Amino acid sequence: MSQQVAVVTGAGSGVGRAVALELAAAGWQLVLAGRRGEPLRETARLGAGSAAVVPTDVTDPAAVDALFAETAERFGRLDLLFNNAGTFGAPTPVEDLAYAEWRAVVELNLTGAFLCAQGAFRQMKGQRPQGGRIINNGSISAHVPRPHSIAYTATKHAVTGLTRSLSLDGRPYRIACGQIDIGNAATDMTEAMSVGVRQADGRIAAEPTMDVADVARTVRQMAELPLEANIQFATVLATAMPYIGRG
Repeated sequence: MSQQVAVVTGAGSGVGRAVALELAAAGWQLVLAGRRGEPLRETARLGAGSAAVVPTDVTDPAAVDALFAETAERFGRLDLLFNNAGTFGAPTPVEDLAYAEWRAVVELNLTGAFLCAQGAFRQMKGQRPQGGRIINNGSISAHVPRPHSIAYTATKHAVTGLTRSLSLDGRPYRIACGQIDIGNAATDMTEAMSVGVRQADGRIAAEPTMDVADVARTVRQMAELPLEANIQFATVLATAMPYIGRG
């Protein structure tokens, strides 16, 4: 695996950091992308020391172009994009959601995911040997919503459409695309879960979480399949969280 090259977006914390460290431990060469340089450098210090650190605003087409140009210049090819950068946004009732807040979530979760997928697709199509893999970070919100999460939920449903289209359009070029939908991995983003979050019936209740390392191992399993095989959709969640049935 020492010749395999992966770009991980949102690599400065949470799921992105955990996946980057898992891939580094397996011998992957890494490009760490995210808005802020210092968290990316901290990820590198934690175990991905040879990684390229490329601060990137994934909502900016020029910045995304620069990310993939640097990947090509440094490593010569790209085998994996973990398309992970995203935000939940503040839980807000539909009638109170400001347009600017809606736009910010859509720009990061959907437009950013598209731009990075497009950049990876171009590189994977043009390189020799041709091909590679894109793994999009969806969410269990790609299946069912939480209360007061309309922007996040809408974008994660859209990510599923992105995944399906990439899978179809990538077939002639040995570009595989899959999606991981994650529920309640223990990260800074989900700290509130252990304290209490709003349920569908209006109650506030604590929810179980799982080790984010379990998510990282699942992404690695998806990533290390040969391109002739693909895990199209994987759902990894805390076993006892209120998702299946009535909670």
